[in-house]
Amino acid sequence: MAARIDEVKASQSKLGVEGIYDARTLGVPKMLILGFQHAFAMFGATVLVPLLTGLEVSTALLMAGLGTLLFHLLTKLQVPAFLGSSFAFLGGYAAVAPLLADGSPNVEMLPYACGGVAVSGLLYVILALLIKSFGTQRVMRFFPPVVVGPMIIAIGLILAPSAITNCQTNWLLAMIALVVIIVANIFGKGMIKIIPILLGIVVSYIVALFMNQVDFTLVQEADIVGLPEIMIAKFDVSAIIAIVPIALATMMEHIGDICAISATTGKNYIVKPGLHRTLLGDGIATSLSAIFGGPANTTYGENTGVLVLTKVYDPRVIRIAAVIAVLLSFIPKFSEIVHSIPTAIIGGVSLVLYGMISAVGIRNLVDNRVDFTKTRNLIIAAVVLVFALGFNAAGGVTFQVGEAVITLSGLAVAAIAGILLNAILPGNDYTFDMQVEAEDAAFPVE
Repeated sequence: MAARIDEVKASQSKLGVEGIYDARTLGVPKMLILGFQHAFAMFGATVLVPLLTGLEVSTALLMAGLGTLLFHLLTKLQVPAFLGSSFAFLGGYAAVAPLLADGSPNVEMLPYACGGVAVSGLLYVILALLIKSFGTQRVMRFFPPVVVGPMIIAIGLILAPSAITNCQTNWLLAMIALVVIIVANIFGKGMIKIIPILLGIVVSYIVALFMNQVDFTLVQEADIVGLPEIMIAKFDVSAIIAIVPIALATMMEHIGDICAISATTGKNYIVKPGLHRTLLGDGIATSLSAIFGGPANTTYGENTGVLVLTKVYDPRVIRIAAVIAVLLSFIPKFSEIVHSIPTAIIGGVSLVLYGMISAVGIRNLVDNRVDFTKTRNLIIAAVVLVFALGFNAAGGVTFQVGEAVITLSGLAVAAIAGILLNAILPGNDYTFDMQVEAEDAAFPVE
């Protein structure tokens, strides 16, 4: 990453004001426009998570905005990152609180899923404390790519059947959404390339309107202005154990995103303000969001893409976007418009999205040059994948401790097995590189 940072600094020297456009250079009107652009970039992915899980759109927007502001506060207002809804926990929600047969939210179990996510956020805090106490390289040795990569791959594969189920309600709408996303992502330029998911939803939604496939009943009944619907999380041991292991993968994704932002801006945020601070901000934001019925938060690649496009790295622009997200959460009619999106469109988007999750896991292995000519790496990856998929299909592992009945999800079993095998098997030579470079900071899909 050091070489990339030097390159960025050299190019920034031509821009003035320490090579970065900031408030003094741009002025308030342009800052506001750029803030709306960042809000636009995060919007499609952030509202998609509540649609897939049954959570409230307004709550997701509120917690994304507040979580981003909290993250900036805990990172000394230095890191230009936006925290939106995390897709990685979709498998956890599907395991604990699957949508009902008619696609409606599982209101009985959703609070328990939120409780599991809330506890997951505390893992970030624990890892942050460990890194602060023992150093990044020593702690990361226990979470190598050979364990994390297959886990990310498994998350996408576990979700794949639900995407097909949604598509089957109307394959035409699903395929329109899919084609638009692919075309925008491959052939699009500028902002079009950054927001393919949003474009896929909008275009297919317009087609659905002409096909009379959209029900506006709830939209008409909703108020223009109102408070977000808050759902207080509940805690259950089985739900916690089913969801918490997902945090092992999302923490590694967080580290990758911070590397990407560092490479983009020319500042090493892993060193200053420190990886422990960014993890702390992400973790606490996730816990607070889940406690009040919002999805897990994560640093957004879409907004890193906007940084690349605009070369405006002032964190205040991101904070403007966060305030916009908070304001949108107080418009119930807007939330109901989002809820009116047909299930088939969500399925078409999910076809790409769930595949992208698995592809991120593959990229994690490739970028870290995991050597699969080594038998230990093959064994660890094989066990993680088979345990995650196999035990998920079998309903997990259930056992009793005292009077409590505990169920471990496939991901939980896979995470435990992977970490133990990595620690026991000889040949663990993984070292976390503080200077690792993110080769492509602009990820069009989170």
